[in-house]
Order: sequence, then C-alpha cells, then structure tokens
Amino acid sequence: MKAIVYTRYGPPDVLELKQVEKPIPKENEILVKVKATTVTVADIRSRSFTVPPAFWLPARITLGFRQPKKEILGMELAGEVVSVGENVKKFKQGDQVFAASLVGFGAYAEYKCLEEDGPIAIKPSNITYGEAAAIPIGARTALYFLKKAGIKSGQSVLVYGASGSVGSYAVQIAKYFGANVTGVCSTTNLELVKSLGADKVIDYRAEEFSSTDETYDIIFEAVNKSSFSACMKLLKNNGTYINITEPLPSVQMLWTKLTSNKKLLLSRNPPETSEALNFLKELVEMGKLKVIIDRYYSFDEIVEAHRYVEKGHKRGNVVIIVEHNNKS
Repeated sequence: MKAIVYTRYGPPDVLELKQVEKPIPKENEILVKVKATTVTVADIRSRSFTVPPAFWLPARITLGFRQPKKEILGMELAGEVVSVGENVKKFKQGDQVFAASLVGFGAYAEYKCLEEDGPIAIKPSNITYGEAAAIPIGARTALYFLKKAGIKSGQSVLVYGASGSVGSYAVQIAKYFGANVTGVCSTTNLELVKSLGADKVIDYRAEEFSSTDETYDIIFEAVNKSSFSACMKLLKNNGTYINITEPLPSVQMLWTKLTSNKKLLLSRNPPETSEALNFLKELVEMGKLKVIIDRYYSFDEIVEAHRYVEKGHKRGNVVIIVEHNNKS
C-alpha cells in the first residue's frame, strides 16, 4: 500500500510517498481503507520535533531519539471498514467510520488498523469523508475541555483563536450547551466566526480583547497567543481558564491557582474511547455542528499541505484526500 513516511525529523520535505506493507488486523482490530485524513498541529510538531523544552526528553522517548519510531504520521481519519478481527463485535465490513489515531499515528496511509474499543465511530451520514476526517481531534478536544470546565446554559464563554480547528468547534459546542459566546480572531475571519453562532466577535488586530468590561465564566485559549494576565483580568471568580496547547503551568499560573478561586485546565488528551465521537456524530446529524475546511489536498500534495499548516493561519481544518474522488 502507499503511505507517507518520514525517517528523520525536519521540514515538510522529509515526508515521502512510499510503498509499505499493508497491515493485517488483530483479533480485536478493524482494517480501514482510509478515504481522508488531515494535517493537524500535532502532525507538524511530531514531524519537526518542535516541543516545549520541559517535554523534550519525554517526547524523545515517545517519538524516538535519533529518528521517528512511528514513521507514518496522521492523527485522524475517515474511511471504510474492509475487514475485521475475529473478536470484533461493534463493526462490520462496509461500515463507514471516522476515528482518532493519536496514539499510534498512521493515518497517512491507504489502510490503517484500529482497535474497535478506541476512539472510532460510524461516520455522520450527512457529511463527506473529508469533513468527517476533520472531527476526531479538534471537535473532541473542544468537547472534552468544555465539559471538564462544567459548561452550563447561560454562562459566558470567550474563545481565543475562534477560527482555527479547535476554536471553531469550541464556539459551536459552547453555543449548543446554551452559553453566550465571544470569539476572538483576525479581521479576515470575523464573518466566519459569526456564522458559527458567536454572539460577539472581537478582531484582535483592531482592538485589545482585554479592554472590554465584560467578564467570563470560561476562557478557552485555543492557540496560546493571548496574555495570561489579560485573561485572568476577564475571568470571573470560580471561572475556568482552558489552554489546550500549554502542557505545564507557568509560575504565574501556579500563583493564580494558589491565590484565587480560578481554575486552570491545561493541555491533555481526551479519553481514547468512542463516547465523544458518537455524541459529535449526533450534533453533526442534527445540524448543530459544522466542519470548517480551509483547503483540500491530494495524497501526493502532503508536503505542500504541511507547509501551509506550518504557517499558522489556517481557518478550521486542512484535509488530505487519500483516495481520489472521495471527498464524498
């Protein structure tokens, strides 16, 4: 089968299209013919090995010291089940599925084996494979943190980075739970964020988001580009600050935890189960959750796709069509 392989860390050019052995599902696994995958920030960091200094050693142990242990990237996918292991009960040949493959990577390939009890579910019936592939990381992350923060109807939520993958989902999911949502984004993305249901949108290039008199029950930092002290100024007592990219608390964060009633939720991976994906599937089929696609690329254009995402200006998601004619 064809796969995108990298044998050393570095720029997008380290990615190469190669022929590799097709996997065989174990007794508790399904084999999926991958129709679409994505380029996420996690793919970029793994490929280039750009991680916070405090996580250098753990990341090297996980990813590989001199070269990558897992040579095929790809953290999320959508496709069709082509065979199942003898003990599999939840899925059958022909099922259309979408899944996160964050633990083992491997979605940059024509076929991928997945454990049936992992983060995998039947694809929403009203969207394409390309759209479905863009849900398992960003939407699941947004849902996990908002539920962890105890989001309730009537609360006020600010999403910084509201036009990105996680941010665009956070706006919509917060609205679904009945929150009043303010999105922060650039000028070019104001209309997009409004279309997602945001009650108010702040253009960070035109005004300082912290100059408002409003305060928030939840501040969701999706891109780690805001000032923590500015966020604390806007966060209510007993409010929750979410930062999905910062793995360790700074001294200022630790001091805030010690001296206030404000809660901090920092970067972590959602549980590797299907529960969240089944919930998100329902939201999509009810028309409550839209998938924002910035660009589509073909499988052999993956280097170009990585270059684009690495610039840090994508709107929503960037999708790779693994099998031609399979946006649908």
